[in-house]
Amino acid sequence: MAKTRLESGTRLDGFLVGDLVHRGGMASLWEVTREGDPEAYLMKIPVLQEGEDPAAIVSFEMEQMIMPRLKGPHVPRHIANGDFAVQPYIVMEKLAGETLLPQLKSLPLPVDQVAALGAHIADALDALHGQGVIHLDLKPSNIMFRPTGEAVMVDYGLAHHRELPDLLQEEFRLPYGTAPYMAPEQVMGIRSDPRSDLFALGCLMYFFATGTRPFGDPQKLKGLKQRLWRDPVPPRILRPDIPPWFQEIVLRCLEVKAGRRYPTAAQLAHDLRNPGQVQLSARAEKLSKDGFFAVLKRKGEPPMTLIDKPPDREEEASDAPIVAVAINLDDMTPALAEKLRNTALRILERSPQARLAVLNVLKLNRIAMDQSLDEKGNNKHVQRLVSLKDWARPMALSQGRLTFHVLEAIDPADAILDYARVNNVDHVVMGARANSAMRKFLGSVSAKVAAEAPCTVTVVRNRSLDG
Repeated sequence: MAKTRLESGTRLDGFLVGDLVHRGGMASLWEVTREGDPEAYLMKIPVLQEGEDPAAIVSFEMEQMIMPRLKGPHVPRHIANGDFAVQPYIVMEKLAGETLLPQLKSLPLPVDQVAALGAHIADALDALHGQGVIHLDLKPSNIMFRPTGEAVMVDYGLAHHRELPDLLQEEFRLPYGTAPYMAPEQVMGIRSDPRSDLFALGCLMYFFATGTRPFGDPQKLKGLKQRLWRDPVPPRILRPDIPPWFQEIVLRCLEVKAGRRYPTAAQLAHDLRNPGQVQLSARAEKLSKDGFFAVLKRKGEPPMTLIDKPPDREEEASDAPIVAVAINLDDMTPALAEKLRNTALRILERSPQARLAVLNVLKLNRIAMDQSLDEKGNNKHVQRLVSLKDWARPMALSQGRLTFHVLEAIDPADAILDYARVNNVDHVVMGARANSAMRKFLGSVSAKVAAEAPCTVTVVRNRSLDG
């Protein structure tokens, strides 16, 4: 079972753990080496301590899925992943140098320097977007530079990959990102628009050129939503020597509607490198924020009407349903486990493009405080995740076709129903409660799901069940 702590000198899957490089809120970074290999690497370990947000575990799962698929100079080279059943980790290339975070002590920077930085970062975003990935957490601490000059984007825990299920989108209802850099559509829960990264880059360039964050650093959803209707102070008010072309570029990146921003990161990079060719609009000469009535009008509109739809993706197969299998790990016999697998496989055989989502509900107390670690110090969420993967292993499904979700809720039936509604599930498969007395006194989760689900529900029952 996964450890909650790692120490220097530990040997893990052929890697020798060295010095602690960084300890963050969601993960720690350690230098590691392996025998016969002169190169030192970084090992990223998720934090699995008491009270840890389950989203941290899900984001680490996403990063483990996304990083092996990324190539090129703008991403750290992926080396290895560790299994959650033993110790989850990601080993990656150790990049020389620092992130952009120390640069904050020197702000504001010369405009030409900010434009050059922005162009290199836009190149990296263009490469990522070309591989189907939206970073969704662009900020100074997630940007490094190679000695050869290429910008490198690090930390893919909040990223979206168009060819992979978005576990964060499916399991959680809160917007995830770093407050000063989040795009309006991210605030509203949309994670599939590459232009969200261009908004974040606009925030970064504004900050680096003026020393002021365009939207501050709000810590609550109400403050985040203000960027839907309140425009930032034009950069040239804060720093009069900023040229019109730079303000034009930055304010275009910061448009609320994504359709008014640059359509691609490549076009943004081109303008940053060719200021004389930037087409100026009223944005370039703007010397005041929008007036009271303009803001009031925007504020009076339903928020989603201010958000553009993401660009159309490539046409997908029409027969691509989502099949959810709800597993009760506390009441599962080997026979029922096998029957659930066979039922799910029969459904998948009829729909070659279907995806299987394997669910379990970690039931929370209504009154008492919940503990995220068990009496042995193991993370309950991770334990259940490992058990779900063990259940699904005999099915031999490919990674992109299979996802695992540990939902935390007081009422298991409500959690399953909520997941089915939000994620447009086409078919729910679940087992009946094994004990008839338990069904009598606690009620039937499967009966409630079958009665209220917006999709087909198949309840699997062993013939040997009593009652």
